[in-house]
Amino acid sequence: MVSVTSTSPYAAYQNYAASYSGTATSSTTPQQPQSQSGTDSAATSVTLSDDALAALAERDFAAVLAEAHAKLLALLEEAGRTSPVKGGKLALDLSGLDQRELFAMSSDASFSPDEREAAGLEMQRRFEAALSGPAAIAEVIGNYVGLYKAAAAYLDSLGAEERASADWRAGRDAIAEGLKQLQTRPGTLPDLGPNDPVALYLALTEAGKGVEPSMPDLASNARTTLDRLYADAHARGKVPTFNRNTIVGQYIDVSGFSSGALSSIVLDTAGQFNAEETSAARSALHARSGATLLAGFQDANKSGDPTAFSRNIITAFSSLSAEERQAAGWSDQLYQAAMQSYVTTTKLMDMFSQSTGGNNSGAPNLASLLGGMQ
Repeated sequence: MVSVTSTSPYAAYQNYAASYSGTATSSTTPQQPQSQSGTDSAATSVTLSDDALAALAERDFAAVLAEAHAKLLALLEEAGRTSPVKGGKLALDLSGLDQRELFAMSSDASFSPDEREAAGLEMQRRFEAALSGPAAIAEVIGNYVGLYKAAAAYLDSLGAEERASADWRAGRDAIAEGLKQLQTRPGTLPDLGPNDPVALYLALTEAGKGVEPSMPDLASNARTTLDRLYADAHARGKVPTFNRNTIVGQYIDVSGFSSGALSSIVLDTAGQFNAEETSAARSALHARSGATLLAGFQDANKSGDPTAFSRNIITAFSSLSAEERQAAGWSDQLYQAAMQSYVTTTKLMDMFSQSTGGNNSGAPNLASLLGGMQ
């Protein structure tokens, strides 16, 4: 049984991330990796790839720390806040920090406890967003392989410093062992102990303890940011406008706002925004949603996998909060249609494979046939 109680907001997804509850109070230098062969052993060190070494050479940890401090300061000033958390929830959009900066923020004593907590919450939020779609599919089809592969891909994408830590190694090794167990029992959740970040994610989600954005705080931040943009326009002697083609005014571009911030403007539960502001936010959000759907379609078209498009929609839908889906106009009917399409297509592919004897008879499978018809 996986415990969902932890003093760490990121909880390793029980310790695999920054151990700031224990080490961040004294350490300002990341753990250095030790040479080792293999990627799935139980050792606590890991050999860095050429790409990882190149990244380290390009920007050392001191530079990462400096950039994390600068970005955080700018975000706090823009939102008019002194702390990135409020009431145990994220009160600041940290999506602009890359993974190395976020890990630095979570693990270095030069950041305040609130700032380290915020980094931990953002790390948890990103992990949950990466697993939400695969978890929804796993629940329907009764197969956990895709979920554990998604977790492996996410952990492998993290920064070099984090991948050099013993906590990351423990989580990655647990996932590697989980994939081995799933080879023979794909429908049974692996029993991997407390280091399994996937099992902890599922337990937290079931208990309703996942990280959700604070819409009131995001709305307050957005209001402050808009007011600052207006003040800047007036200081330049120009009239702020949402008309991109303005000649005399200063265009207020909200396309760079996070999806959460745009959603808080569109929903406007506290009546803080005018019709022009909500219209601009809605247009930006719809443009972003359209781009997501188009990218999902193009990716599916290239893959040759008949289930890819519906799977991409499920993943995108599940990664958004309920408020973000509402603001973007992504209804539950869209999710249900995508899920039904995925399940039906998967069953047809299985039936086709069985009727033709699968690859063992030398007959092509359905996915390869459809790929060849493109």
